[in-house]
Amino acid sequence: MWFLWGSRWWLWELAFYVLNMVLLISQPDSYRIAAYLKAAKQMGVEVMIASQGEFSLVSEVHEGLHIELNNMQSAYKKILKTANKTPFSGILGCDDSTVELAAKVANTLALPHNRAFAARLTYRKDLARAVLAKAHCSVPKHYLLNLTINLERQMQRLPFPCVIKPLNMSASRGVIRANNAKEFIQACHRIKAIIASSQSLFEQSHVLVEQYINGREVAYEGYLHKGELTSLALFDKPDPLEGPFFAETIYVTPSQLDKKTQALIKKRVFQATQAYGLTTGPIHAELRIDENDAWILEIACRTIGGDCARTLDNGTDFNLEQLIISLAMGKPVKAKLAEEARGVMMLPVTEAGILKRVEGLSAARQIENIEKVDVIIREGHELIPLPEGNQYAGYIFAKGATADKVVIALRLAYAQLKLVVAPLFKIKSF
Repeated sequence: MWFLWGSRWWLWELAFYVLNMVLLISQPDSYRIAAYLKAAKQMGVEVMIASQGEFSLVSEVHEGLHIELNNMQSAYKKILKTANKTPFSGILGCDDSTVELAAKVANTLALPHNRAFAARLTYRKDLARAVLAKAHCSVPKHYLLNLTINLERQMQRLPFPCVIKPLNMSASRGVIRANNAKEFIQACHRIKAIIASSQSLFEQSHVLVEQYINGREVAYEGYLHKGELTSLALFDKPDPLEGPFFAETIYVTPSQLDKKTQALIKKRVFQATQAYGLTTGPIHAELRIDENDAWILEIACRTIGGDCARTLDNGTDFNLEQLIISLAMGKPVKAKLAEEARGVMMLPVTEAGILKRVEGLSAARQIENIEKVDVIIREGHELIPLPEGNQYAGYIFAKGATADKVVIALRLAYAQLKLVVAPLFKIKSF
């Protein structure tokens, strides 16, 4: 009898182990992988990574499930085949390129999910704008432009200044402001070269053009559970983002906007999630605020980009990735955010070439209220500025009694840093 009880106990333990396995669908080089693995370990949850990672140097990717990320149907079938042997308790797409596949798989496995089309809207700007406009959400005037036909004729209906954007790229890559017809033509030719490597012919030949909104920009972080939107943080962006390119720099929270404006921002974000049909998981949104409204620039069903999520950590009490894993398993946790002001500065790449070294790190780290200075691009790597690139050299993190003190600390620390860059000489072939 004791043996039977012991056997059942062992089976129960095995079932518990298996039923706490989360599948993380990711690009093999995603910076988010490490954060999710760390969070899962703290939660006692196992993670299997599905990626194009047969030759990855990251052991968890190399030992995970190898799929073709560019072939959604093939990847979908392979994941379902694996799920028959190893049941998953949650499915996560950790970046824009994997959220639709994750939604499709989770739907089939009856796990918490968004509709696949809703997930697609979060990374296809043209489809998103069309849906939001149809739902009467606050979005800038916009047009879909075909780069293969007469630009002058299409340009006649455009407002100036305007912003030209690739349909499916992130981190402000390929985003250019044009103030007049000459700048518009130049921008289109430049973007055409940038999007030439896009996956589909449509994405290679079309761009989104939208009216430039002259206002303050903010980033909203929250999450959906059963269709209800919960706010986590609202970040101010104190540096003006006026173009011609749009490198992100400082994010600071709590926001200094008045409560009425903050309520309007949440209202606009929620309206957009409803228009998309999103019901669960993380929400990252970008908006512009002017005297008329809070205008939606982006709604994504993923966490904030880069390492910026670390500004929301609160020691051992809260970690953003733990929350997202819990939501994927249908077990939301209560967020306990840090009370002090927090901020991060993304180090922009301003010069093309090979990174030789970063000077001033010690001085930057000694600035009052600075928590950490991380350089994520190593010596010897090529730096590509916007709009062709999508890199940031690293991050500066700060916390303090007020948002103003955090911003001051970030600016002082950044002033200490110097990226020493060697020119890149390309050998011509004869």
